[in-house]
Amino acid sequence: MSDSPVDTAVASSAATSADTPAIPRIQRLSTRLANQIAAGEVVERPSAVIKELLENSLDAGARSIDIDVEQGGRKLIRLRDDGCGILKEDFSLALSRHATSKIRSFDDLACVASLGFRGEALPSISSVSRLELRSCARGDDSGWCVTGDGGDTISEPQPVAHPEGTTIEVRDLFFNTPARRKFLRTDKTEFSHLETVVKRIALSRFDVAFALRHNQRTVLKLRPAQSEPEQRQRVAQVCGSAFIDHALWVDYQVADMRLWGWVAQPTFSRSQADLQYFYVNGRMIRDKLVAHAIRQAYQDVLYHGRHPAYVLYLTLDPTAVDVNVHPTKHEVRFREGRTVHDFLFRSLHKALADVRPGTVDEESGEIIAATPTGQTVTESSMQRGSPPAGGATGRYPGATPGGQYRQQSNMAFAVHEQRPGLQALYQGAQTLPAGDTGLDVESTEAPPLGYAIAQLHGVYILAENAQGLIVVDMHAAHERITYERMKTALEGDGVRSQPLLVPISIAVSESETRLATEFTEVFGELGFVVEAMGPETLVVRQVPSLLRDADVETLLRDVLSDLATYGTSQRVREAINELLGTLACHGSVRANRKLTIPEMNALLRDMERTERSGQCNHGRPTWVQMNMDALDGLFMRGQ
Repeated sequence: MSDSPVDTAVASSAATSADTPAIPRIQRLSTRLANQIAAGEVVERPSAVIKELLENSLDAGARSIDIDVEQGGRKLIRLRDDGCGILKEDFSLALSRHATSKIRSFDDLACVASLGFRGEALPSISSVSRLELRSCARGDDSGWCVTGDGGDTISEPQPVAHPEGTTIEVRDLFFNTPARRKFLRTDKTEFSHLETVVKRIALSRFDVAFALRHNQRTVLKLRPAQSEPEQRQRVAQVCGSAFIDHALWVDYQVADMRLWGWVAQPTFSRSQADLQYFYVNGRMIRDKLVAHAIRQAYQDVLYHGRHPAYVLYLTLDPTAVDVNVHPTKHEVRFREGRTVHDFLFRSLHKALADVRPGTVDEESGEIIAATPTGQTVTESSMQRGSPPAGGATGRYPGATPGGQYRQQSNMAFAVHEQRPGLQALYQGAQTLPAGDTGLDVESTEAPPLGYAIAQLHGVYILAENAQGLIVVDMHAAHERITYERMKTALEGDGVRSQPLLVPISIAVSESETRLATEFTEVFGELGFVVEAMGPETLVVRQVPSLLRDADVETLLRDVLSDLATYGTSQRVREAINELLGTLACHGSVRANRKLTIPEMNALLRDMERTERSGQCNHGRPTWVQMNMDALDGLFMRGQ
């Protein structure tokens, strides 16, 4: 028998009521659950624990920090410092959320000078481990101790014997959150991450001593480094002696911004971005704006696919940088991002360009005969190493006071490809002047790259200088010289524009249209004339004459993307430089081209005057120094 209409309606209503979910109620999270959620943001692995504890110790004014780790940090992390300690009255708040001694008001948050400030680290760590905190405040007779076992409550403070400072023990990490614990890697991997964090923070504070032990074995011991040689020694301990041997010291200041530290020469590049340390007001950060600026500075001299190495410090007004943009405080936001980007780029670009054979060492006042831009082969390694200090003077035989040579030849090399508008750039760019092979009567000392003595297989120039033998890749060296001359010529004339017979219409978003309108002057400097023809349409009427055959739409979109992210763009300059680099490669002296001794000497002198002459346009080294000790070692002389 079929159901009646009334029964069907009642059944339908009941089904609808059953399918409708109940409205979820809002309720307050328990303290334990809230701490564990916060721990999920802050405490990813043992290395994150040690980062938070180290920052607390440094904020407390510690001058010596000892760290003991067992089983990669999952069993034990113990940190002892000699900081100011914690008062007995504050122990009840030490493991409470949002309790801190580092800020008091919103004004303090706007100019944070401490490494930590949120007050979540210790309670978050305590919620996923068994934690013991012992501390004695400066001036107190005894210390106090509290413990937490991952629950909602902590023990009452108990008196203990303890020197001034603080000791924190974190045991059995993630013992009460097995889902997190199973994602930990092997002890070796976890300790490797932890050691990296300790090294990074150790580079931020040269005045603090650090000691790190793993399973009762000393792994790292760093003494305070006050003087410049001691600081170099610490950098060598952390980054390796090869880095500091190949590093250039930089120190630039503009207004209230200062950039200082060490950048590795381009030939000391890495396959991974694993040797990059950058600090903002003493805070270790990884920021895409900073990474982009540094990558741009190395663009002309770094081999494709390689990564630069550096240890750099940026100091600026704390109010100009927001450090409260990420739970782990790894990222920052600059108030004037474009200004910071330009400052980093220009400073490093100048530092890399200024070093060449014959550069004066600012500290010793001596002429560097073989600068870090080139390569030096030593007896011990017979590999690329550090340059010898001192040596030849900066006077070149045959040079007039104005730096011009007495003899010039008009040896022009064939250019395989030329485009309209580039002819002016070639005038003199590919010219190789003939130098004077005779010694100057006023000086008998050799210039930095010495004097040519032979040509090997039509590829390499062999030269003799004060240190030994110089080997030059003549094509790579002349390619760099030609390229730099073409860039200089282009900068003098500016980027010339060419009107399009048929303007290019490009569909974009409204935000990109506003961006193009805002940066009209920037586009003009780059050689573009871009107009908005609607809320989502841009029209390109003029393009750089050198790039008229390029994919204008893709290039424009890339420029807009850079402007939105960094407030500036080098895309057009990169595209032009890539074209000039290709033409310089074709226009430079080729292999198997026989050169006379005067022509070889002229090329060496040009290298000494040309920026970035240690690398060709593709990042390959252009010259190698073999000193006499290395040569003697090849033949076992004196052994």
